Amino acid sequence: MDLIPLILFTGALLFLMILGPMRKQKKEKNFLNQLKRGDRVITKSGLHGKIIEIVEGSETCVIETMAGKMRFEVSAISHEMSLKLNSKPNKK
Repeated sequence: MDLIPLILFTGALLFLMILGPMRKQKKEKNFLNQLKRGDRVITKSGLHGKIIEIVEGSETCVIETMAGKMRFEVSAISHEMSLKLNSKPNKK
């Protein structure tokens, strides 16, 4: 009788531990699918640049920086800066 709450708690904990990473993975996949030419991005290694080409078949993109053009895997992109740059600052 005392095991039922423990089993329910363990089941809920495992469910939440699986659900969190699944949500994050789904959100990241959606973000990567919405990238387009002209977006300003930051890679996971910290490189800032602008997407000038996305190669659909190979899941790579070409990012232009001030130093030149580089080819990256689309999964290497961590942030998209175009929305932050184009948004209006909040007035207090």
